Amino acid sequence: MTSRTRRRHVLPIGVLLTIGAVLTAFPFLWMLTTSLEPESDAVAYPPHAVPSRITFDSYLTLFRDLDFGPYIVNTVIVVLIGFAGMLLVTMAGYAFAKFRFRGRDGLFMLVLTSMMIPVQVAMVPTYLVINGIGLTDTLVGVALPSLVSAFNIFVIRQFMTTIPDEVLEAARIDGANEFRIFFSMVLPMCRPILAVVAVLTFISGWNSFLWPLILANDQQNYTLAVGLSLLNKQLTVDPPLQMAGASLMVVPIVIVFVVFQKHVVQGFALSGLK
Repeated sequence: MTSRTRRRHVLPIGVLLTIGAVLTAFPFLWMLTTSLEPESDAVAYPPHAVPSRITFDSYLTLFRDLDFGPYIVNTVIVVLIGFAGMLLVTMAGYAFAKFRFRGRDGLFMLVLTSMMIPVQVAMVPTYLVINGIGLTDTLVGVALPSLVSAFNIFVIRQFMTTIPDEVLEAARIDGANEFRIFFSMVLPMCRPILAVVAVLTFISGWNSFLWPLILANDQQNYTLAVGLSLLNKQLTVDPPLQMAGASLMVVPIVIVFVVFQKHVVQGFALSGLK
């Protein structure tokens, strides 16, 4: 195939991909523009493609009148507690991948089996456990069930099987203990998959809705997703205000994924997941 023929094939494909990207991004862009326009533009007919003026009144209303500040702080705390659990799932994945012990395969099968159980099925026993230890209506109780994820253990274990055993054995021969090997050698080599787990943990914590709604009785312990669901109950229909709340939910996730996109793709590729 000559270069001219190749260019003739590339141009239509590029045009189709560009059209597809614009159509895919259109709802996201519409959400952002609606959140920055006055209510009169949002309810006008025909709709305005471009706001007549840019205003941040909707965002000010969220933080000044509807107490969205505490919701965001609560959500960040839940996400940070989830990040603390990354150390636990990394240790578990390392043990399943690189250690030989009795019952290892059976325990790993239990981990995989737990992935087949819907979250909603486990909510009642989980609530009873959380209530029994006195963590009802607390942010720790909201974050605790998601501290360890079976899927995260699985993807980390899959990635760690690609680490050569010879490297670890050489470190043991040189006198390094298991903690030194784990923190100084294994974790630096696992940066791609840790980026994947970090993104998944952030998305799970940031979007947490049903469990915080069940566990939190005090509105001061609501997460951002729960606070967003209250907009329809607190006010009449206000498209800019609702789109502003939706933007607070979506934009941080998009930013995190764009920043870690390269590591996410590399992590999934090296772990053998499709």
